[in-house]
Amino acid sequence: MEQKINQVFNSQQAYKYTLRKENTAQRISRLKALKNAILKNESEIYQALESDLRKSEFEAAVTELIFVYGELDFAIKKLSAWMRPKHIAATLSNPFAKNRLYYEPKGICLIIAPWNYPFQLTMSPLISAIAAGNCCIVKPSELSPATSKVVSKIIVEAFTEQEVACFEGNADTSTVLLKLPFDHIFFTGSTAIGKVVMEAASKNLTSVTLELGGKSPTIIDKDVNLEKVAEKIAWGKLVNSGQTCIAPDYLFVHEQQHDEFIRLYKAAASRMFFKTETKIDHHVYGKIISHKHYERLKNLVDEALEKGARIDWGGHFEEQDQTIYPVILSKVSLESKVMEEEIFGPILPIITYQNIEEVIEQINTKSKPLALYIFSKSSKTIKYIIKNTSAGGTCVNDVLIHISNPKLPFGGVNGSGMGSSHGFFGFKNFSHERAVMFQRRIDFNKMIYPPYVSKEWILKMLKKIM
Repeated sequence: MEQKINQVFNSQQAYKYTLRKENTAQRISRLKALKNAILKNESEIYQALESDLRKSEFEAAVTELIFVYGELDFAIKKLSAWMRPKHIAATLSNPFAKNRLYYEPKGICLIIAPWNYPFQLTMSPLISAIAAGNCCIVKPSELSPATSKVVSKIIVEAFTEQEVACFEGNADTSTVLLKLPFDHIFFTGSTAIGKVVMEAASKNLTSVTLELGGKSPTIIDKDVNLEKVAEKIAWGKLVNSGQTCIAPDYLFVHEQQHDEFIRLYKAAASRMFFKTETKIDHHVYGKIISHKHYERLKNLVDEALEKGARIDWGGHFEEQDQTIYPVILSKVSLESKVMEEEIFGPILPIITYQNIEEVIEQINTKSKPLALYIFSKSSKTIKYIIKNTSAGGTCVNDVLIHISNPKLPFGGVNGSGMGSSHGFFGFKNFSHERAVMFQRRIDFNKMIYPPYVSKEWILKMLKKIM
């Protein structure tokens, strides 16, 4: 495997200089080839996602394929404008120069994809990398082997190895890849592994984009329609069985609304994911990706209970098919692991509050999250929360959907990541912004000056500011 990886890398190292010369039409043809290969293998993608995560075809379409098609179509439509050199205004320090900003390919990019949205989170950065004119090596997750196999098949059908190559395998494959001097690395996954990727990249001074996670808080103000809020949070928390990097991780609700919220959350979750009052519908509710992650989540609940937490709903575990029913935890100790680690599962800790100030204080004791959700009718409260917190992105009166607009950047901050993706921000992320100044030769003796401005005065002022 290592020999093959080195062979492909060296091949791309030579070919990247050819790719950087290609025009808009040639890059668009590559994006269209990718789209055609996805369309051709669509049924296999659905089957793979069902096999790996027990995703229904509807959920797979909404959260994976439609998202990718949207990214492709947006890039194809906008690429000509993105590639065009940008005009930059002159300044007093050099008023006669012509300034331009060029977006040039970084070169060879490594994309290390996660298992939770194994198709979307592989293809989305790949689209941006191709749009920016790069060669790519893709490493899908070994924890979603069926989808990894389909991703590899699509890449082989759409590209030559010089353009894009895919290497399946476990962590050892990633270790081999991270030794190579890539021009850029795009990693999606846990904060712990993100640190490993960043350390490896630093040895080659490789730039990185890290799409990580963290504990994304949700704040419910007193003035909301609690039924609608509970429905949105139930969907955002439980889609993909909670295995979403921007899922609401834990919840703040006013102490007077605690019991009513739980009642409404249970009702909404039951409508969406249960066959009967006590039986989950396996056709629409996903499974936990592996037994290891199943055990990790079960241990989070057990440890929280040991430290005084209370299960207000759920707590049923089916080990054989790695299914965890939705869990609501109340009276959770802030020192318990469920309040320290990213949950990444269908467990929702609820914290009651009396005033927003104490909510802000608790949020700011933790690392900056990938997402923060605010439900309120008060613009004053919304502005106050946004001003006094930090997060990769924020969604007001909804959850998850901020990721769907390709005109907005998506990314974390500090512990939840670095760099942005989607749309132009993804194109920019895989490009080097090259400043170019064209200096003009000015013959001051031939210039015509207004009667109230002398040539000597202009020269004197230019010397002062240069």
